[in-house]
Formats: sequence, structure tokens, C-alpha cells
Amino acid sequence: MSDALARLRRLGEPFMQELSRAHWMVGAGYAGDIDIRGIHARHAAALSDDSLAAAREAYRDAAPGSEEHRSARSLLDWQLEAQASRITAELEERELAWESSAVIALPDGRRIPYQRAAIEIANATERADRLALDHARGALVARELAPIRRERFERERDAVAAIDIAPSYIDAIEQVGALPLRALAAQCETFLRDTADMSRDLLAHAVKRELGITPEEAQRSDTLVLARGAEFDAAFPSADLEPAVRRQLTEMGLDPEAGGRIVHDTAEREGKRSRAFCAPVRIPDEVYLVLRPHGGATDWQTLLHEAGHALHFANMSPELPFEHRWLGDNSVTEGYAMLFDHRLQDAGWLRRYSGLRGAELGRFLRGAGFGELRFIRRYCAKLLFELDLHGGEVPPAEIPSRYAERLSEATGFRYSPDDAYADVDPRFYVGRYLQAWQLQAVLAAELTERFDEDWWRNPRAGPWLRDSLFCVGQRETAGELATRVASRELSFAPLITAIERLVES
Repeated sequence: MSDALARLRRLGEPFMQELSRAHWMVGAGYAGDIDIRGIHARHAAALSDDSLAAAREAYRDAAPGSEEHRSARSLLDWQLEAQASRITAELEERELAWESSAVIALPDGRRIPYQRAAIEIANATERADRLALDHARGALVARELAPIRRERFERERDAVAAIDIAPSYIDAIEQVGALPLRALAAQCETFLRDTADMSRDLLAHAVKRELGITPEEAQRSDTLVLARGAEFDAAFPSADLEPAVRRQLTEMGLDPEAGGRIVHDTAEREGKRSRAFCAPVRIPDEVYLVLRPHGGATDWQTLLHEAGHALHFANMSPELPFEHRWLGDNSVTEGYAMLFDHRLQDAGWLRRYSGLRGAELGRFLRGAGFGELRFIRRYCAKLLFELDLHGGEVPPAEIPSRYAERLSEATGFRYSPDDAYADVDPRFYVGRYLQAWQLQAVLAAELTERFDEDWWRNPRAGPWLRDSLFCVGQRETAGELATRVASRELSFAPLITAIERLVES
């Protein structure tokens, strides 16, 4: 078995490096398209039937609970994803090319690049303008992008089913991907029920105060304006964005650039994705943090989030095997990212690094509490919808309307069926985000217990994170990590407590 694992590691790393580099080039605006099929052809051995068979055999033969079983599970999960990606490569290329070149034509003659739509909507001063832009965006997505994504998801499910590793696509993600989808969905349903009254009350207050509308009028595009929080821009100047984050990381004993292994790319660039990302091209030696500025607190939160990813990737031990650096439960790296981005919900952090003070700070924190609740409820609804999408019980013709119903009911904002397929990340990544929310609450509590409430400026906290957590990569699942570090289980309970505290600020 060790020979099979060694072969998969030897083949897997160069494949993942080239693929990650290509995605970085496109996402950062340095390339207009990506040759995924060419990459697959150059690394055919990594995606061969022999590689898949070796991963299946290693997983089947390893003793449950052993290190070989842990490694084999991650490698088999990677093979499932890679095999599906090989089959859907042409569609993924078309999708990325479309996103880079698509233009939204507005009735008044303006033409907005699709990649800038979210930025333009969030910064629109007139509600009629953002509604018109979002309507045009949705119509374009439904007409051109949705068919590509729908076919991609169908082919991916068929590819996983053909491998016959589990009774269903959902079972394969649960068993091999180590993501407890059904149990997490039950937690989501409870969270939605338990926070329904609070969500309704906060929504009514927020849309009236911030937007001058009633809850019945609220639409998806309005959430982008609320999240943008333009009234607080003066407290989050663009010129202070990187210096403030670098200062905080340095104060807690972390090198923001990890000895030169992390490259920060925060400049405006034509063709750059509006959605920030972290690209680990060679782990841990070459990591890119990419952000296209939106303005204000949104950029600060996003930079902190991506910094959490980058610090994790760049501080992994180079001695770790391929699977523990590149693969595993991405709830872990998302948890580290959220641990840092949640500093924008910390009054002490905001007083030290931003310009917020007094009553303005209180208003910001209350808005952050509503935003946190809104986002978690949205992601809970997304998970439930994606179980509908991939479960086979909802007729395909009803999927778009089911999406709109799920998201609208959970958030209180009206969502369009147009976005049903565009608002889905492959392989239930929404579940990784939900577990990450839970994990960051566990980690923040543990850091507070070890290093006090201002752990984010304690010079001993950063080295502990680096040497006890970041260095082990993703060898553990999020649940295992929470148990090892804090003897706690993942749940939404501490998130509800934190939200209640914020909205009472």
C-alpha cells in the first residue's frame, strides 16, 4: 500500500501545482482563458484508471483510524474530484472564459463587465440603478452561464456515480470527503428555526434605516449595499488597508509575508475577479493573495480572510505529505480565514486598527451582527438547496424556483431563480464554509482562554497558531481539530451567542 500512496503523491503534486497556477493567472487577470484539458493531458498518469484503482485499493485496505487510512481517504477524495474535473474540463474552461469576457448591457446603453457587477451594485447610490443592473445581470446569467453550470453539475454527478464508491453522490461526499452533510443540514434547519424571529426583527430595522424600504421590497441586490457599509468608509480608508492588517499580524507574532512566500496582490486590474481568493501555487513556498478592491470595511474583512488562508498555506510544514498540504477538509483553512476576518466583529480590534469610535462603533457592530446572521442563514439555505439539487428528488424543472424559495425565506430578501446554478460551488463547498464558521468560534474561544481577549495583538498567539495549527496542514478534519485543540464539538450555539452580543452593542 505504501508504494501506491507514494505513486499518487509523486503524480499529484505537480498536477495540482500547474492547475493552481493556471487558475491564479486567470483569476488575477493575467490570462484570459485556461487550458484545463491541456493540463490534464500533461498529467494523464495522475488521472489514469490505475491511479484511481490505487487510491480505491489503498482506502479499502487501510485499517480505519490509521494514518494510512487518513491519507488514503484524502487521496481517494482527490481522485474523485480529479476524475470528475477531467470529464467536465471543457465546461469549466467555457465557464471561466465566459466570466472573463461577459458584458452586461443595460437599457441606458451602458456596458458593464460581468466581473465588476458586484462592485458596481454595491457602490450604486440610486436603488433603481442597482436593481436594473442586477436584473440585467441575472438575465444574462440565466441565458448564458446557467446552462453551462447545469451540465457541469450533471456530468460531475454521473462521473462520481460511475466510479461506484458510494450509493449516491451525496454519500460519496460524506464518506470520502469527510463532510457530514445530512447532520449539518439538520443543524442548519435548527439554526434557521431558532433565529427566525431575530432575523425578521433585524431585517425590518436595517432595511428601513439603511435603505428606506420595507422588508417586502427587499431584494438580493440590497444585501450587497448593506454588506458594503459605505457610511463607514472614512473609518476604513484604502490607504490604511494593508498597513493596518500587516501591523496587526506583526503584533501577534506573525510575518505577513511568511519570509517572502506570500505575495499580496491588492491592485485594481482589468480582468481580475471581483471575488477575492488565495492561490497556493507551491505549498508552502509560493502563495498569492488576490483582492480586487470594492472599498471600505468590505476590503478590510476580505484581506483578513485571505490572509488567514495565506498564512495557513505558507506555514505548513514542507515535510508533510502531499495530501495533508494540498487536500483534506477545506473547512480547516476556511476556519482560519474566518478566524481573522471576524476581527471586524471585535470592538477592541476595531478601536485599535480602524477609525471607528463611540456611537459609530456601536452602529457598525450592530450591522456586523445582522450581517453575520444574514450570511449564516443564507449559507444554511444554500446547503439545503444543494441537497435538493443533487439529491434527485426535486424535478430539474423545479430547481430554479426551489432555489429562490429557499434563499428568500431564509434571508428575507427576494432572490431570483436566475441564480440557481450560478450560486453553487462544486462538491458542496458550502458545507465547508458552514463548518468553518463553527470552527472559528471554537478557535477564537481557545485563543481568548490562552492569550486573553486581545489575543490578536499578543506576540505569543501568532507563534502558537503557526506552530500548533498551521504547520500540520489539513491532516485533521474540522471536527477533529476542534476536539484536539479545545475538547469542543462543532455547533452553531456559540455563533448565536456572538450575534446576540453584537446586535445589543
